[in-house]
Amino acid sequence: MSELRYFAYPDMGKVLLDKHCYHQAVRVGDCIECAGQGGWNPKTGDMKKDLYEEIDQAFDNVELALKDAGGKGWSQVYRVRSYHTDMSHDALMHTVENIKKRVTTHKPIFTCVGVTQLGVEGMRVEIEVAAYAPAQKEAKTDA
Repeated sequence: MSELRYFAYPDMGKVLLDKHCYHQAVRVGDCIECAGQGGWNPKTGDMKKDLYEEIDQAFDNVELALKDAGGKGWSQVYRVRSYHTDMSHDALMHTVENIKKRVTTHKPIFTCVGVTQLGVEGMRVEIEVAAYAPAQKEAKTDA
């Protein structure tokens, strides 16, 4: 089995690790799994007030978690799960538009789930992903 390597990005990632005992991402071989990312400011933890800005920020936070774990970002995502307290057509379409904008070379598998509450008070969306992100091979040098 591949070695598990865990990651918590600076600021809010470290706060959530200390306060709630979870990492933002785990690398298993050539794959990265991201914990659900909300629409919080990654430096301060402040939640976006506007729903569409919250969705955008959650997608930005996924990118941050993927890159922190050594990935390239959304281009490597093959699975998306989104959890929503607001299942309105407009909110869901804004989520789909974020996927289209960020994953331009393929269409990942996607599951969307309506929930009554998420882990952070006031949070209305949470995005989790899986990405195929082959580890970079170190260049060999001649001695």
